[in-house]
Amino acid sequence: MMMEFIRRSPLRILENSPQKGLGRGNLGALIARAGVGKTAYLIHIAFDKIFRDMKIVHVSLQDGPDKVSSYYNVIFSELVKALSIKNERETRTLMERNRMILAYLNQSFDLSRLRENLKNLAEKADFRPDALVVDGLDFSKAAMDTFEDFMALARDYDTEVWFSALSHRHIAEVNERGIPYPCHKVDGFFSIILQLQPAPQGIQMKLLKKHDMNVSPEDVVVLDPSTFLVAAL
Repeated sequence: MMMEFIRRSPLRILENSPQKGLGRGNLGALIARAGVGKTAYLIHIAFDKIFRDMKIVHVSLQDGPDKVSSYYNVIFSELVKALSIKNERETRTLMERNRMILAYLNQSFDLSRLRENLKNLAEKADFRPDALVVDGLDFSKAAMDTFEDFMALARDYDTEVWFSALSHRHIAEVNERGIPYPCHKVDGFFSIILQLQPAPQGIQMKLLKKHDMNVSPEDVVVLDPSTFLVAAL
């Protein structure tokens, strides 16, 4: 199951980067319009870590812990079917052991609270995440120092941090490096930037930035819209 998931993981597009992915101390962003699958993709990033027996913290700024947990359960059930997972109970236990959910609703999020929560997880639960996924941060309103603070957090906690970034059909701004709204003014903070777009054959994932490497127009994979695994290879 592990090898098949890794083979079809949406993160396989990063395999030829020196870090084999985002890497500790770095920020990554996933750009997509509403309804295309930002949350599902972030959860797949989480599963990619979990199935390697690494720890993740899912930070939600828009949904409560129960709803986030239900998203994981739905996607896990799809993976069980798609990958013919035999040891479902053992794999589910692995998920629950290696994942923590932190929710900050009603605009209650700030970096100091997140730092305090991460400190408590380390000291009281011996839980030190290898990655954070942050869902629901409004890039159009976030100040530059927000991303500076997240970079400091990633370095201080020796972790990588992935964000969802909501784009809009009617906003077509793109900077001189080819990075579209809403990351066009903050792309310098990010080592990896991906974009999800609906396509006739599924969900197209395009690599826009990969550390300091050149990005090819061929750095695109198609994802199955029901599982978000790479479509049949």
